Amino acid sequence: MVRTISMAMVVAWLAFLLSAPSAAQANDPLSKRASWQSPTNAEIIETIRSSLDQNGVAPEKADAAVDLWTQWVEADDIDPLTAFVQSIATAIPEIDKLLKSAEGSLMEAASVLESSGWLSAGSDTMPAAITASVRTWLAREMVRERLYDEALPVFDSVEASDCVDPASVMFYRAVCRHSLLMKTESLADLRRLLENEAASPVRFVRTAHLMVDDIKPLKEDSLDEISRLMTDVTRRLDLGRANEEVRKREQTIIDKLSKLIEKMEEQQKQQQQQQQQQQQQAQQGQGQSNGGQGQPMDDSRIAGANGQGDVDRKKIGDRDGWGNLPPAEREEALQQISRDLPTHYREAIEAYFRKLAVDKP
Repeated sequence: MVRTISMAMVVAWLAFLLSAPSAAQANDPLSKRASWQSPTNAEIIETIRSSLDQNGVAPEKADAAVDLWTQWVEADDIDPLTAFVQSIATAIPEIDKLLKSAEGSLMEAASVLESSGWLSAGSDTMPAAITASVRTWLAREMVRERLYDEALPVFDSVEASDCVDPASVMFYRAVCRHSLLMKTESLADLRRLLENEAASPVRFVRTAHLMVDDIKPLKEDSLDEISRLMTDVTRRLDLGRANEEVRKREQTIIDKLSKLIEKMEEQQKQQQQQQQQQQQQAQQGQGQSNGGQGQPMDDSRIAGANGQGDVDRKKIGDRDGWGNLPPAEREEALQQISRDLPTHYREAIEAYFRKLAVDKP
């Protein structure tokens, strides 16, 4: 008996096959749903309305804020996060005050943020969406000015899911931690960001992959770490920071360089000892091959030498006291050592000490 298959049955069967996940997809951990999602424009509009209503803002002001956000985003004049902060600032005087403060000084805005209480870390005075988004916006602006140490506290208690731009929370916080050599924390933010590449800006995704590849192989007390510390000190000096924290980091660099140099000297010493042992073994083997006699002289002549064999004693002094040299001589010695290092690190070390020579009194 021949069974007739209608076109409707074929279409239904194909639809089932296309909608059902394959066994490989079901078992693939990379196909799992990301831990975060970017809100749609409709969801952000609803967030603006509900947040302003929760804060006691009149409905007509909330409508005006929504209209502003929609106008800015549709015209592509500013990014959604900035549009969100500026739109709610028209309805909440405290936010407007913060934005005006940031125009003059980001550091002053950060102090206003923490001292006011209404947007401080852990405060429930404002709705979570407003608190997270405003803090993320301010921290992002600080990161763009390389104020990494100051931006990290602004990110305190910010959960990416509360912000209208969760990708910015993870990306810019990772930039801070990456620049400050917080390897584990930086990788955590970057990997979470890359869980949902489709919802992240392309520039975030590409930069995040580069940052992961850059900081993942970083090892403590390596020349790579020392070079990064030097870059960080240079950044702080460029920002006019010559405080105790900078001096501590400079000393850390000196200590790590000293440790690295001692390690290199020890390795060189071991190599020399191995070479000497190999030479002695070669000489012993050569002597045995000559019937136990030593190697004869090249010419048939009388071997002799004049003098008592005395030599001048070299005054080595304290070999471990190089760090006690005057600063100028110590820096010069370190620069001499850096000549045998790879070009990238040699240039970084030389540029670092030239910078210190200019900036220090």
